[in-house]
Amino acid sequence: MDKITVMIIDEQEFFRAGVRQVLSQQSDFKILDCDPAREPLELIEANLPDVALLGSDLATLSGLELGRKIARLYPNTKVIMLSPNPNDEELFEVIKTAAVACLNKKATAEELVSTIRRAYNGEYPINESLITRPTVAKHVLKQFQDIASIGKAMEAVAAPLTRRETQILNYIADGNSNKQIAYILEISEQTIKNHVSSILRKLNANDRAHAVALAMRNGWLLAEEKP
Repeated sequence: MDKITVMIIDEQEFFRAGVRQVLSQQSDFKILDCDPAREPLELIEANLPDVALLGSDLATLSGLELGRKIARLYPNTKVIMLSPNPNDEELFEVIKTAAVACLNKKATAEELVSTIRRAYNGEYPINESLITRPTVAKHVLKQFQDIASIGKAMEAVAAPLTRRETQILNYIADGNSNKQIAYILEISEQTIKNHVSSILRKLNANDRAHAVALAMRNGWLLAEEKP
């Protein structure tokens, strides 16, 4: 059975340890620990977790910015924000980062585990907040109306590829299979599959060939991306 890889990102070591202890009781969870001061994006790039638990003082916006980058660069990693006590304004900012959920740091173990499983299965528990928090719902509706007024020029903007994704796309363009690329880069074939899935999603491509064509059209295939 495939395990759900969960990365805990929080500046408080004791908090990370507590969450790790709770989640380690789930036999189908694989837990990774990350101090946000130690290049969390590089760790996500290397491990491609299914879920990132991002705890931060949302008032500083540092956690929000990191959550936004994770959602944009690694769309297959679902972000769950953990806040000491999220108010309506903070929750609205979390929604804008594309996080799939926002929990109080005092949430029960059952609630945390359930939210992780729901996120892994493609659900967006954060949407339920629009029912219970009318002020947030009004903010979200207003933003959608503002975006719609700008026009279709804002639609279908592709997220940028990471360096690793560009590197893999170059190998795909040369006709290499996932297995061959995994051998060249000395990483698992499953990791390559995860990267390819992320590439297709970011470029809105139907298949590998379509992704290469789109990348060539936009000048994203660069020889220097290969070792």
